[in-house]
Amino acid sequence: MPIICPTILASTIDDYKKQLDRVVPLSPRIHIDIMDGRFASTTSLDINQIWWPAGVQADLHVMFEQPERMLGAIIKMQPSLVIFHAEAEGDFGMFSKYLRQAGIKIGLALLERTQITQIVTVVPKLDHVLIFSGHLGHFGGVADLDLLQKVRTLKANYPNVEIGWDGGINDLNAKALIKGGVDVLNTGGFIQNSPNPPHAYAKLKMIAENKDEDDF
Repeated sequence: MPIICPTILASTIDDYKKQLDRVVPLSPRIHIDIMDGRFASTTSLDINQIWWPAGVQADLHVMFEQPERMLGAIIKMQPSLVIFHAEAEGDFGMFSKYLRQAGIKIGLALLERTQITQIVTVVPKLDHVLIFSGHLGHFGGVADLDLLQKVRTLKANYPNVEIGWDGGINDLNAKALIKGGVDVLNTGGFIQNSPNPPHAYAKLKMIAENKDEDDF
């Protein structure tokens, strides 16, 4: 079944804690964005200030220009999955080696301009590919459903790779994303900015479970 994975994107400890408290009761899996102010225009908390409760499956989305500088700190945190960007600098083979040794899953995020053909040599080494259709370092954005062609290509050629989507997810397009083959819907603003986050999450969960509106 498709997974609704709430996103945390914060630049202060207070905001991070509020966002974490908002979504941890809703989902066993969360998606945490970290930014360096260069690859993305915004900055997040220092990586040493990020935490999550025991038992929570945390995916770390690393929007860093040079992610290798943070690799030691990332491994020390022991996230379930680390998602680097295909467009970032560095040696993906080295990232992969050290994360595998630490028992951490490996993902690669693709900006809109990056095609599947550009990563064919590394896809077999991945656990997850993230299709990005947002505004780096910000909630919101628009889910460009034309990018589902990347999902179709991945499904056809790499059926064992989990596929995530980040950017513009809401209750109006979630069904199309799921039907298009997305496995993990990383959802930020729709949940975090909602006046009723549990209700917003439940609406998406209902769509993922293919239930009728009357069941909600």
